[in-house]
Amino acid sequence: MARDEAQFKAAKRAYQSARDEGNHQEEARWANVIGDMLKNRGEYVEALKWLRIDYDVTSKYLTEKHLLPTCQSLGEMYLRLEFFKDALFYQKKHLELAKDSDDLVEQQRASTQLGRTYHEMFLRSADDHYSIRNAKKYFKSAMKLAKELKENPPTNKCSFLKEYIDAHNNIGMLEIDLDNLVEAQRVLSKGLDICDEEEVIEDDDGRSRLHHNLGNVFMELRMWNEAREHIEKDIIICKRIGHCQGEAKGYINLGELHYRVQKYDEAILCYQKALDLAQSMEDEDALMDQIDQNINTVNEAIKVMGELRLEEQNFKKLSRKLVSARGTGSERKWLLQQNKSLDCLIEKSSMITAWLKHLEFAKRKKRIASELCDKEKLSDSYLVIGESYQKLRKFNKALKWYNKSWEIYKSIGNMEGQALVKINIGDVLDCDGNWTGALDAFEEGYRIAVEANLLSVQLSALENMHYSHMIRFDNVEEARRLQLLIDKLKQSDRKELEGPTMAGDCCPETDTEEDDYLSNSRSSTCSSPLTSNSYKRKLHNTVEELNDDAPLISFLHSKKGSPKFRTAAPVENCGNPVKHMMASSRSSSKSSGDMQKVVNRKRIRLVLSDDEGEMHAQAGGSMAKERAATSDEKCTKSFQNLVNVEESTCSYRTRSSNRVASENGKEDRSLSTKDVFPDYFVADSSKCDFDVSNNLSHNVDFDFPACVDKSKQFVSFKINNELIHVEAERFGSDDEFDIDSVKAELACLYYLHLSKEMRSKGLLPIIQQILNEGKPLPCLEAVRSLRNLLAKGVVEVLIHGWVQKPLMKLYVDCCEDLTEQPNMTLLKRLYNLEVSEDEVILSECELQDVSVTPLLNALRMHGTIAMLNLSHNLLGNGTMEKLQQIFQSSGQSYGDLSLDLHCNRFGPTALFQICECPVLFERLVVLNISGNRLTDACGSYISTILKNCRALYSLNVERCSITSRTINKAAEALEAGSVLTHLYIGHNDLISGNAIIYLLSKLASLERFSELSLSGLKLSKTVVDSLCQMAKRLSLSGLMLGGTNVGTDGALQLSESLLFENQELAKLDLSFCGLTAKYFSRQLIETQVCAIVELNLGGNLIKQEGISALASVLVHPQCSIKVLILNKCQLGLSGVVEITQALAENDSLKELNLAGNADNEEIISSSQVEISLMHPQSPLNSSAPKEIDPAHNGPCTVNRECNHLEVADSEDCQTGIEPGASGVNQSCASSWERIGAAENPFVEKLSMAIGMAKQLESLNLSNNGFSVNAAESFYTAWSTSRGSLAHRHINKGTVHLSCQANKCCRLRPCCKRD
Repeated sequence: MARDEAQFKAAKRAYQSARDEGNHQEEARWANVIGDMLKNRGEYVEALKWLRIDYDVTSKYLTEKHLLPTCQSLGEMYLRLEFFKDALFYQKKHLELAKDSDDLVEQQRASTQLGRTYHEMFLRSADDHYSIRNAKKYFKSAMKLAKELKENPPTNKCSFLKEYIDAHNNIGMLEIDLDNLVEAQRVLSKGLDICDEEEVIEDDDGRSRLHHNLGNVFMELRMWNEAREHIEKDIIICKRIGHCQGEAKGYINLGELHYRVQKYDEAILCYQKALDLAQSMEDEDALMDQIDQNINTVNEAIKVMGELRLEEQNFKKLSRKLVSARGTGSERKWLLQQNKSLDCLIEKSSMITAWLKHLEFAKRKKRIASELCDKEKLSDSYLVIGESYQKLRKFNKALKWYNKSWEIYKSIGNMEGQALVKINIGDVLDCDGNWTGALDAFEEGYRIAVEANLLSVQLSALENMHYSHMIRFDNVEEARRLQLLIDKLKQSDRKELEGPTMAGDCCPETDTEEDDYLSNSRSSTCSSPLTSNSYKRKLHNTVEELNDDAPLISFLHSKKGSPKFRTAAPVENCGNPVKHMMASSRSSSKSSGDMQKVVNRKRIRLVLSDDEGEMHAQAGGSMAKERAATSDEKCTKSFQNLVNVEESTCSYRTRSSNRVASENGKEDRSLSTKDVFPDYFVADSSKCDFDVSNNLSHNVDFDFPACVDKSKQFVSFKINNELIHVEAERFGSDDEFDIDSVKAELACLYYLHLSKEMRSKGLLPIIQQILNEGKPLPCLEAVRSLRNLLAKGVVEVLIHGWVQKPLMKLYVDCCEDLTEQPNMTLLKRLYNLEVSEDEVILSECELQDVSVTPLLNALRMHGTIAMLNLSHNLLGNGTMEKLQQIFQSSGQSYGDLSLDLHCNRFGPTALFQICECPVLFERLVVLNISGNRLTDACGSYISTILKNCRALYSLNVERCSITSRTINKAAEALEAGSVLTHLYIGHNDLISGNAIIYLLSKLASLERFSELSLSGLKLSKTVVDSLCQMAKRLSLSGLMLGGTNVGTDGALQLSESLLFENQELAKLDLSFCGLTAKYFSRQLIETQVCAIVELNLGGNLIKQEGISALASVLVHPQCSIKVLILNKCQLGLSGVVEITQALAENDSLKELNLAGNADNEEIISSSQVEISLMHPQSPLNSSAPKEIDPAHNGPCTVNRECNHLEVADSEDCQTGIEPGASGVNQSCASSWERIGAAENPFVEKLSMAIGMAKQLESLNLSNNGFSVNAAESFYTAWSTSRGSLAHRHINKGTVHLSCQANKCCRLRPCCKRD
């Protein structure tokens, strides 16, 4: 441990040294190493922080090749934390980078990680055919690549044997979860054979994983000795290699093994050992919770075992009484009481998975039923015997007894019994590998259920048929058809789901006698609430008190639930909860014998509790667990399923993020390997709803939650008699709520819910209003109102009309064809009612070269495009090549085309595709390629574009890592006849003054040129002189010089050049140019800025003289400024107030930014003076608004409730007051924290000024040290003149006030230009 700590400290020192030296490659590498160390110590949150540092440094300073290990590490960590959307993002990026560089090694690693993530998503879904397909695809791809690399290693140092072995483990693990145990055993055993053949060391982590999964396989096969052997080998290896987490999970598995054979003391010892190991690690709370659940479960099982033994004594007592009553009139009475006792014993043995006992009691029940000459009870006993043999995996005997039961049910005309037996027979055949026979049996059971009008049995049969088609036969279309039938049944009246009692369902004479004899002789054990006999009730989808004479068949099942659903969380309000304690690491159905429904189902989808009619998914960490509940109103105590060894959120085990195969690292960098829609679903009005995966059909297999989680809240929206349930968290806070976004999302969800035939029209609803109890939902109260509606019913949505969205229809159809999930953000962008179909604006949709394929296919079919905005995505050169093909094949040779591709991952050859497309030479008018790493390799391409694209008037190459070479080539390409009017080259390094002067001279020759951005470039005096000469010659409309350090003299010189009569300057950016009061002290500012529409003076020192000048400009009747940015100008509170007060007489200004201007000492001193005047004798004891704490405004920590990191934006970095940071004593800071908005004169004045600025649409007062109460006071003043249109964004240091039509933060700064 000491050695590890020393290595950790050494790594931190190396990182700091590299950072100080500016060695970005070493800085990123050591950040990755530190993250890997923390990961191995179980400190996942801290590890993620360091890996993010690695990613940020690498993406900013290094090449794409260096991103490979970074993306892999981040993908692994997000998978451990179960943030699947983020994990897929980085893993797909990893795979794309590997393909771009033709790196088979990294492709193999990325494929493995993607397989694991999709596998985890499959395990947590109810019906995710898409995820299981992708898991298979990527695992098989990883196996193929590993084999190829093993046979042809790229270097002599690497054999890739480990990856090949791990690929066997992954595929074997997947087969386990698909319940293909024989195939899983074959694949995993082959992996061990390879280890032996290649002489892999005994203490190898790959061997550990194989032993772990083989232990699970043999446990399911009830081969206890073999299971124990492999589990113990797993534990030994993990202990030797120091894998604390793996060792803990091994002990959990061993505890489960002991539990299954009813060795409870040994099980408790194993779980306690696992708990001790888990407590030694950080960030393993979920694992500890699961172990605690297992311990509680075993303790409850011990109690049940005690009750079972007491009931056995009672049965022996009844047997003795029966012997003495033979031949007398009371013989039948004691036979009936023995039958009741056996029912209780069968139930309890099922609860604790004591299947040998279960079989013993079932056979005794058969003998009793024979003596009673009761055919129905006899058929019930045959069914129980069949269940016993099925759980013991003696399938031939199980079929024999099921067939006997079916024959008797048929002879007495019990249709329900016949249907149930057929379904159970199908279950046995499925377990035995006869999938075709199983499907035939399910279909026969369904036919009988339909004939007898048994809705609940129909539902069970359909779910089994759906499972067979989806998992066994990969028949997606048939699975969808069956899902539609399932959904239709679930929308039926609950009362109709109760199976009616058939004419031959009971023997009145026998059961009446049984009731008469019951009361005096039933044991106290059986009558206890915890263990009341479930055979007294039929467990249908709706729960109703039934007579005690109900036949045993009503409760029998041989459940084979999905192998995915192996561990259930505590069950509330359940009947016979002990039944749920048998969940094993492999299958809750195979081990538990719980009686959740009438018959077995392949996938546990819906189980109703007796009060609420719903099954709740509970999160352990961030992952949802299936709950299973049966109904018995006498039972109030909840029970917990055994938590499987693989259930940890951070496990290397079969069903975990980490226990799946991992790969070797690359030298010093850690390379070990171990989206989705939001939580919506469409359903009927019942509380526990089905997922939509079929109505949309979910033709693309969307992954929606199967039922409502009590820990979450959902709002139900009714659109055209369809209910759409949306998680309340999706609406965010009151400040973040956007009614237009909600309307767009609801319209998209409604469209996806439609059948394929209805969607073929491409019509989407235009949502006019959202009504709360008949009243329109106002924006200001939206979130509160919606959350209050949770207990009141549904929200009515009124449709104003319909709009055709052909491109959206094409996109959804293409997603279906490619079995891809539609991107909800992209759908909302396509739904945008404010743009035409020719304008495709898809910014910030997280598109990558792979995920964008359905969209590109849709664009190809759509044809006409006038504007394409794909900014802020993750697209690379491959996408650009496909776009070129789309434009070329469109046949549209004229008509303007705007192309916005800024902030992606395009390289220089992306521009080559434009140079090779003659169509673009004629059509391209706007090209924004900024924020892509083009480098000087793009110089010749830019030159060609400027020469050949005759209609191009706007070119943006900011932040493209280009230098003087590219600028010179671009300047050479400019000719006198060019129509170029806008050019943006700012924020590029190493552009010399001579290159800029040459460019300016060429621009001066262009008659139409009007807007130039040189922001971020350091301009010398000679450059400023050239700029002034160009300004005199041209009529400029926009000049962006932010961060150029032109200084006061340069700005004054430039201002004089801009005073010529031909100037129509509308936009001027002189932010962070080092301007002083000298610049603002002249009358020049009045004569100049009155004509400007957008003025940015942020980051300059504006003193009182400048404040007064600006205020006089704002009150000038000819002032035309609409956007004024004065952030970080050290205005002080008095200056902020003065500028705001000037707006009372201004009719033009729409946006004002006054962020970061307050002086903390000024705030505190003014507050102290005011306090001393108001309270001279008494200290400030009153409670006060909480000051916005800057300490909590750094990068957000990762938690289980979020799916990605949030990084504070630039305006949130320093807010509030830090006592000590500015030399202010603690008492002063505390006093300021107690000051309310009404007690500060500046707050009062500023609030009044805000209320008077009625024309203003956006006001930014962030980072001025205002308290929460002060911010609320500002908002109150803001909303008085704007009513329901007012909007706010108040969070920590952020104070944004805006209007509905001009909301704050809706656009990134780089997107505001146009």
